[in-house]
Amino acid sequence: MTASFRRIVTCHDDTGLSVIRSIDTLTPSLIDTGDAAFQLVWATPTVPANLNDGTDGLLGAGKTLHGGSVIRIVDMLPGRASPLHRSWSIDYGIILSGVLELELDDGSVTALGAGDIVVQRATNHLWRNPSPDQACRIAFVLIEAKPVVAGGRVLPEIHP
Repeated sequence: MTASFRRIVTCHDDTGLSVIRSIDTLTPSLIDTGDAAFQLVWATPTVPANLNDGTDGLLGAGKTLHGGSVIRIVDMLPGRASPLHRSWSIDYGIILSGVLELELDDGSVTALGAGDIVVQRATNHLWRNPSPDQACRIAFVLIEAKPVVAGGRVLPEIHP
């Protein structure tokens, strides 16, 4: 269903030289809603990140991470759509392959393809893969942001 990819992590040795820390093969797994497969690539519990922290960035992140950053690969399955959702984060979505639609709660729909980049600024949205037979692979980078205020009220996070 979804293809594996390699995660290459760098660090420094005791003399300060840049070295490869690890090379792993990761494969996205189907999420509870059944519309996509997710694979966390790395997460940090804080921003700015502590690069002296030796823990593996695969530990401790859910779909979003309060106070930190997350990068994950999402394979949106053919003919499927996510529920509407909003998180207090700025998200960078890079379409790697396939086609995708971004729908906002105002009803607008924007078609996306490989190479397109979406800067998602805590808006209520859903993702839809209109292809009947091809998954769409997206790299998402999420960084915590302050809550959005519109019309004098804080817009809530929506996690279906």
